[in-house]
Amino acid sequence: MVQSDAEDVEGYVAEVPEERRDALVRLRQMCRAELKGFDEVMAYGMPAYERDGSAEIAFASQKRYISLYLMRSDVREAFEDRLVGQDMGKGCLRFRKPESIDFDLVRDLLRATAGGPGKGC
Repeated sequence: MVQSDAEDVEGYVAEVPEERRDALVRLRQMCRAELKGFDEVMAYGMPAYERDGSAEIAFASQKRYISLYLMRSDVREAFEDRLVGQDMGKGCLRFRKPESIDFDLVRDLLRATAGGPGKGC
C-alpha cells in the first residue's frame, strides 16, 4: 500500500496488513501523545501531523517496510548520531519489520519535533 484512499487515519490503519497493524497503532498513539497542538490529517495518502498547516511528521505502510517521515531537517541533523546505521531515505526512516521499530528513538524524534518550529525539507 503506497497511497491510501482512506478518509481518515482510523480507516488507514484498518486497511493495512494485519501483521503491521499493531505497530501502526502504536506509532499513531505516540504521535497523538507527543505532538500536542498538531492536527492529525491524511496527506498524500498517509497519516500526517501538521502544525500551522505544514506537515512535520507522517508514517506509512509501504510495500516492503513501514516508514516514518521526518520532514524537519533540523531534527534529522540533531539526531544524526542516533540515526547512523538506520535504514534512511532523504526524509524517512524505514523499518523492514514491525518488530524492528525503535520506539524509543521514534519518541525522541517526536518530542524534538514538538519542541518548536524548525526547518522543513
